Amino acid sequence: MTGGSSSSSSSSFFSHFCSSALRAKPLGKSSDIVRPSSGEGLVRRLGPFDLILLGIGASIGAGIFVVTGTVARDAGPGASCVLNALCYAELASRFPAVVGGAYLYTYTAFNELTAFLVFTQMMLDYHIGAASIARSLASYIVNVLELIPSVKNNIPNWVGHGGDDIFGFLSFNILAPIVLVLLTIILCRGVGESSLVNTIMTITKVTIVVVVIIVGAFEVDDSNWSPFAPNGFKSMLTGATVAFFAYVGFDAVANSAEESKRPQRDLPIGIIGSLIVCVVLYIGVCLVITGMVPYNFLGEDAPLAEAFKSKGLNFVSILISVGAIAGLTTTLLVGLYVQSRLYLGLGRDGLLPAVFAKVHPSRHTPIHSQIWVGIVACILAGLLNVTLLSHILSVGSLAGYSVVAACVMTLRWEDKVDDTNVSTILASKRMEGITCITVIASCGFAAGILYRYSDSTLVNIFLILPVAIAIVAAAALQFRQVYKHPPGFSCPWVPIVPAVCIFFNIFLFAQLHYEAWIRFVVLSIVAVFVYAFYGQYNANPVSDDTLYYQRAPEAEA
Repeated sequence: MTGGSSSSSSSSFFSHFCSSALRAKPLGKSSDIVRPSSGEGLVRRLGPFDLILLGIGASIGAGIFVVTGTVARDAGPGASCVLNALCYAELASRFPAVVGGAYLYTYTAFNELTAFLVFTQMMLDYHIGAASIARSLASYIVNVLELIPSVKNNIPNWVGHGGDDIFGFLSFNILAPIVLVLLTIILCRGVGESSLVNTIMTITKVTIVVVVIIVGAFEVDDSNWSPFAPNGFKSMLTGATVAFFAYVGFDAVANSAEESKRPQRDLPIGIIGSLIVCVVLYIGVCLVITGMVPYNFLGEDAPLAEAFKSKGLNFVSILISVGAIAGLTTTLLVGLYVQSRLYLGLGRDGLLPAVFAKVHPSRHTPIHSQIWVGIVACILAGLLNVTLLSHILSVGSLAGYSVVAACVMTLRWEDKVDDTNVSTILASKRMEGITCITVIASCGFAAGILYRYSDSTLVNIFLILPVAIAIVAAAALQFRQVYKHPPGFSCPWVPIVPAVCIFFNIFLFAQLHYEAWIRFVVLSIVAVFVYAFYGQYNANPVSDDTLYYQRAPEAEA
């Protein structure tokens, strides 16, 4: 009897797990935007200009002052990517009323468990990234303070640069947690205050970048641009893998949906507008420094500053340090903002404790979520050598962006209808489409592995196979599925653009360190256990906000 009872209990647990994991968030049928019924929700204060600055604030940080120069040194003058932003812009336009970003899109397009996995993977990237940025910001602040003769060489390393490693991973830093506390207080006070700080800092750093480009343009020697790609395509791809993560502003803009004045119109403007500005600035800086100094002479630690020092322009180097402080501050500010909104979304849906769903009645900010995010960042930045964790970053972002691209396709497919036969046919077509998307992702990973470890022409020939299979799967998506045109901003050339986006993202995924893959698998297993023993019993996919989705119009007969 005991054995039978245990077996029945296990069967019941597994059955409940499957039914919960596979449920999706219900979609409203109207196209009107409904605000939260509670007076304690977030407040819509952000216009298109604020959203563009939010995206720029998230994207223009250490990347343009340090990483861009390093990529240029390795790859020569190179190029960038917009596919993920186009996918985000469409979904931000169709989910304009509440927070959630990639998590919310996945919850509605696929299922609850996949959405929770996307959240955990991206959130770990955000937590480690925030700690890393805080440490870099503290180090830059100390460097500027040391320009004062009486202060130089009198600041202990443990104040800003980080103390000596203990046990190989502990490294104390005092200034980084202090900076995080100050930014957390600003964010807790309200979106108006944080938006003002972001605006001032973003305008400052963009102005400095423009000055850097203009001054550097007079020092360019175009002979340094030949050859244009001296280390070949593989080095350019490695550089793209690094530079790709500078363009994360569109995720920040997408997560500000509930605080945007006219989200369906303004979110795509914020995403595309910030992306255009960032692309222009990044390309301008890359062209200037590779034109000023031969790519193979660019420095490792601060290539942009060293390029100007080599031309005797020391005042520009000081400007770069100031710009780096402003850039890192806004990047950190926006990163903490996005994390709190993601926790808010999961708290509302019951996948995390309800405390994360509480919004301050007068400040209209998720203070509990914001404080939690600040505490985690302070612990990581204050105690750990986050450099050791940096090589497991970005795997979650790449996976999350790939799922977002898949959401663009699945949400355009025909919906299920009441007629049983038609509903069965559509369900079968949906499964076929999801299979094709999975095949494209698998081919992207296979091609990435083959390319990464190829050392002969024969191996490169085998690259044709996964690429060919991916093309066939994309063709099946094109001709076997029916796509409805969505209202608002529309990603062009669906399903080709999202399919290429998925293939490219997973291809880059394969270029990451193997420890990043281990982190991906381990964290996924942990997330499944958390969901199994907490999330599935507390989740409530039916939100108080009855509408947050802009449904595509019905296809004409």
